[in-house]
Parts: sequence; structure tokens; C-alpha cells
Amino acid sequence: MNAEPDDTRPAGVRADDAPAGTPARFADELIRPFVVGTISVLTLIQLVEHPPVRLPWLTWGVVVVAIATGVAPSILPWRRLSDRMQMTLVSVFMAAGAVSFSLAKDTAAPALVLIASVTAGEKLASRRAAFTIVGAGTAATATVSWVATALHLPHESPWWVSLIVCLPLYIGLARRERADALAIADLAARQSRRAAASEAREAALEERGRIAREIHDVLGHALSGIAVQLDMADALYVAGRGQDANEAVRRARALAVSGIGETRRAIHALREDTLPLPETIARIAHGSTAGFEVRGEPGEVRVEVAQAVIRAAQEAITNAHRHAPGAEVRLLLDYTDRLIRLTVTDTGTAEAGAPPNHSGSGMGLVGMRERASLLEGTLYAGPTEPPAPGWTVRLELPR
Repeated sequence: MNAEPDDTRPAGVRADDAPAGTPARFADELIRPFVVGTISVLTLIQLVEHPPVRLPWLTWGVVVVAIATGVAPSILPWRRLSDRMQMTLVSVFMAAGAVSFSLAKDTAAPALVLIASVTAGEKLASRRAAFTIVGAGTAATATVSWVATALHLPHESPWWVSLIVCLPLYIGLARRERADALAIADLAARQSRRAAASEAREAALEERGRIAREIHDVLGHALSGIAVQLDMADALYVAGRGQDANEAVRRARALAVSGIGETRRAIHALREDTLPLPETIARIAHGSTAGFEVRGEPGEVRVEVAQAVIRAAQEAITNAHRHAPGAEVRLLLDYTDRLIRLTVTDTGTAEAGAPPNHSGSGMGLVGMRERASLLEGTLYAGPTEPPAPGWTVRLELPR
């Protein structure tokens, strides 16, 4: 008997797959064996003490078969059995219980057919198969009861009493539905934990990537410049140009000092991620004696966007102080519905119109543009629009 797709419980979820510790597993491993075992022992003791007078071999046979198939769901690896094998075992259990309902009426055996009805509803994946087996079992029980009454077997009862056999089916169905619900809930919880762990790993990888970019931006350029200067110093020293070699070494030292300062600022910026962005920029501006203003409604921005704004502010202030000493520097942080804009301007000096030299910068304009491009933003760096003097750096990033 093959069940139709609409007869089965939720796909991929079986009550037998419930994790250890759930009520379904507890019922299977303790309650079911105890109930079936108790009824079986009582039935056998009662049959030994009061042997059946009529049809003894048939009575013993159906009772033994009912007991064997009744304990099968508890001792066999039920979920590994095929659907056909499961239905066969339950059908035999139901048939043997139906016959013993009348033949062993003075024992506990009649309870076996009721347990068979519960088992059909709880253990079979197909509702149609469960109803079919229990319906056939109810009819068989009524028929055997009628035949027993007609043969004047002892302890006969009205045939209509056998109709109660179908009622425990609904108990089994309810238990199965509850077990399925518990299994689905457990599966959803495990999937949620896996999703949370995956998100945590993804966040960790993103953070590692961000720190790697910081290390590259801050130390990569400085170390490359130091290596070039030292190679030049070595070549000049070999060529007998000691004074030029010393100058190259001094430039290498200056690059190292600049790199240390940039590293400290980068570490500070990484630690400032937990602070609101306006507060972080305000601290940077205050530490550099620069003016600062916020426009718009500050709100949450992505960590990588905040980091890019912080690094751009630090680099722009450093360039302004290096190439326009004594100039007034102002920072404007502007929030719109879709963008966050940082504008850094200085009043300029005689050198303000010249493109800045970034040889001592750990990030530079190239690094800032790379960050802006990765975040789908733009960076402008150039002279302030006439007639205002000075230099302007403007970073625009989507929020």
C-alpha cells in the first residue's frame, strides 16, 4: 500500500526523528514498552492460570502474535523500516488484537486492539493507511464478536462494544501531530542557531577584511616607501654618494615616524566604531583645532561607511596641516535621506592651489578613492570653488 502525497505528514519530519529528551522519545522509550509489557505479562499470566476452554491453540496464537507485533515499534529501528513494512506490522497487530478481543475476553488481551489503534494513528506516516487499517480492524473485531456470540463462547459481550476500537485512533493521531509539531519546532530552532552562527562567521570575516584594509592602507604605503628609500640609500652609498645616502635614510626615518602616527590614528578609529559617528568626528576635529558642524538628522550608518568617513577626515586634516600650515580647517558632516557627506575645507596658503604631496601619508587620496569606490561612493579633492581660496575634500557615501 503506497500512500498518496496528500496523506503524509510534513515532508522531512517524522515523530521518530524527534531529538532525545522530547516527549515523543520519552513515550517511545519508556511509556510504550511499559504499557505493552504490562498488558502482555498480565495476559500471559491470566491465560496460564485460566486456560481457554474453547479454541485454546487459536487463542494462544493470536495473543502471542499480538504481543510480538505490539512491542515491535518499541524494540525495532522503526524509522529505518519501509512504509510497507510498518503498515504490515501494524495490520498484523490490529488483526491479532481483533481476534483476541473476543477469544481472550477474560484477560487483559482486549486492550491490545486498542493499543493497535493508537499505534496506527501515531506510527504510520499515511493517515489514509491508518484509517483503513483501523476501520478494517474495527469491522474484524465486530465480526469476531458476533461469531463468538453465535458460537456461545464464554464471556461474550454485545457486538457493538467492539465499535470503540476505532476511537483510540484519534489519540494516536493527536500524539503524532504533537510529535510532528515538536520536531518541526526543534528543526526550526536548530536552523535558526545555524543561521545565527553563519551570520556571526560572516560578520567576523567582514571585520577581518576591514582590519586587513586598515593594515594595508596604514602600513603598506609607509613600508613600501621605507623600502624604496633604503634601497636608494644602499645604491647611493655603493656609488660613493654618502651625503645623498644619509638623506635617503633620513627620509626613510620620516616615513617610519609618519607610519607610526597613522597606525595610532587607525587603531583609535577602529576603537571609535562603538561611538556615534558625529561624536567621533567631533573628537578628531577638536584634537586638530578644526571647526566642526553637523547638518541633517544623524542616524545609523554601516560600520564600513563610518570607518571610511573617519579615515577620510583624518587624512584630509593631516593634508591640510601639512600643505596649508596655519590655515583654518572646517569639517561639515551632512546627513540626507540616502547619503552621508563629509566636507573638509581649509582657507589655504600660497601653496594651497598645488596638489598635495602624499609621500608621507598612510592612506592618501588614492586610498580614500578606493574606499569610496568599494562603498559605491565618490570622492572629490581639489581647489575650493572661486572666489573662496583653499582646498576642499568631499566624500559622499550611501547610508
